[in-house]
Amino acid sequence: MRPFRPTTDEIAARIAARVMALPDEQVTKSLGEVMGEFADRHEQVENIFRRRFEQVKIYLAPGANPAPERQLLIGAFFTHEYSPESAALFNPSIVPHPDQSGLPAGSLRFILSLRATGEGHISSITFRTGTVSAQHRITLMPPVPFAAEPERVPNAAFEKALFAHKLEEAGVQDDFCRSILERLQENFTLKELYQALPTADSLDALATRSARGILLLAESNYEVHFAPESRVSQRVLFPSAPSQSNGIEDARFVRFQKDDGSYNYYATYTAYDGKIILPQLLETPDFVHFRFSTLNGPAVQNKGMALFPRKVNGHYVMISRQDDENILIMFSDNIDFWADPKLLLCPEQPWEFIKMGNCGSPIETPAGWLVLSHGVGAMRKYCLGAFLLDLNDPTRVIGRLREPLLSPNEAEREGYVPNVVYTCGALVHRRELIIPYAMSDSATSFATVPLDQLLAAME
Repeated sequence: MRPFRPTTDEIAARIAARVMALPDEQVTKSLGEVMGEFADRHEQVENIFRRRFEQVKIYLAPGANPAPERQLLIGAFFTHEYSPESAALFNPSIVPHPDQSGLPAGSLRFILSLRATGEGHISSITFRTGTVSAQHRITLMPPVPFAAEPERVPNAAFEKALFAHKLEEAGVQDDFCRSILERLQENFTLKELYQALPTADSLDALATRSARGILLLAESNYEVHFAPESRVSQRVLFPSAPSQSNGIEDARFVRFQKDDGSYNYYATYTAYDGKIILPQLLETPDFVHFRFSTLNGPAVQNKGMALFPRKVNGHYVMISRQDDENILIMFSDNIDFWADPKLLLCPEQPWEFIKMGNCGSPIETPAGWLVLSHGVGAMRKYCLGAFLLDLNDPTRVIGRLREPLLSPNEAEREGYVPNVVYTCGALVHRRELIIPYAMSDSATSFATVPLDQLLAAME
């Protein structure tokens, strides 16, 4: 169940007025029909309608105070069902589940993230869970039939110094910005930011532009949380910020080992607003609470940024493709800021002549950092490849496949984008590489290969 937004405020006001004009008995009858049809399809439907009413009551006439039953009906008129996976389910990544309890010896529980596409070709992130046995048998748990979106954390705090740095990197820095920041505490909320901004009618053109830049940055950095009792496969991360209004695409999840030895999960993803694509960052400790952050710096462009699973020599490391052709690498002391990418790998074989890119975060092995790649060749056919980087100096390529690791076969080449196999992340379990991969931007499957066999095939 998602918010339904009419095309204009005037239409929304007319809809609200029509519901307000209904006789009480018609309100009771209409609400009963809605609840009879949808109460068993979703959890806490009344709460969803009640929250939705709170969001749309601005469209009511001044002084209007409808009874609780009428509030629920108004909320229902501004809500609809959306099928996030109705068009496609593809570009998966895979990470170990935070909970590994209760498993047979040698088994691994995992979380699979997927790019889901629904009506309007809008992409969101959905999830599945499963296990890999000691014998490398992959089992997926069946998903729940109806999904749920998270709630925004209402009082999530911004760190003023980091916020100011991001404004500067975005080119939004003038006396107006500085005056707004001076009114804020070292840690402030979005509500406090709104209160610090003057009314729109009091601003000149330059200040209006700066105010929009401030709000765009703030609204693109936010936190959400799901009900802890919900199942992972029930959770959907749907676009809800201006920079991602047309899609959250190709999330590359990685389990990241922090300096103290504990783990956090990050995902780099592509935010798309219908015109501009931007790499962004997602963070979660538990797949219940998620934090969306903007990435900044001159290297934050194009698609396909993928974070190493730990720092190397004290620095964060990222694989990237700023030039839309070659694979690059960059280092940073701050996970939010990236600059100075260095060329790492160029197309050499015919199956990658058009361009190359990474297929998820590097995987640490005793032999080196294993990186899955994709290459685009004749007829815009996508294949998967692999290469190996030195563990201590990941700017050194020490191994590379000359032939594709995986190519689309006859059963996989038909789909929304034909002749494509693609992944956003794999993992190694008991010396076996587990690769979830997309088939022609339509559906998802799995492939496995012994790690030692793959390493031996590299030159």
